[in-house]
Amino acid sequence: MTESWMDGLLAWLALPQFGLSSVFLVSFISATLIPLGSEPVVYGMVKLRPDLFWETIAVATVGNTLGGVVDYWMGRGAEWILERRLNLDEHGLPMSPALATAGAATGKAPSKWHQRAVRWMERFGPFGCILSWLPGIGDPLCAVAGWLRLPFWKCLMWMAIGKCLRYLTMTAGLIWMF
Repeated sequence: MTESWMDGLLAWLALPQFGLSSVFLVSFISATLIPLGSEPVVYGMVKLRPDLFWETIAVATVGNTLGGVVDYWMGRGAEWILERRLNLDEHGLPMSPALATAGAATGKAPSKWHQRAVRWMERFGPFGCILSWLPGIGDPLCAVAGWLRLPFWKCLMWMAIGKCLRYLTMTAGLIWMF
């Protein structure tokens, strides 16, 4: 029975010297603003090395959470740059963070999604970071949390909980189904 190239690649990535570090790297990168899914790598690792289930979930959670932290600090840095560099409106008056967020410095109106994300994060605070695992909107939620200067450690805690629950349910669900 011949082995497909994908099976060979997964087996190579699951080698002890590459397996968990590959899971960490892919999980980290997929949590930044680069669109990449880490679930196939986590599932592949667990499928090839069932004895490393909990270690794989932990490494993926840490990597993905650290990627969310990068997003948080990117949002915070962007807010800081606008506050320091572009803090005056067209009349020379101090611009509020809400106006800066709305794109007053560029003259563009904020998108509906942007307005909803900011309102949602203002309403729920750090707890909103529990949804940082959602595809497409999770990474920007972390950036919005940084932009709004929500408490870092609380945001980190909720990010980690949400991401861990995602890896647990998705990986266990895939194993159960297949």
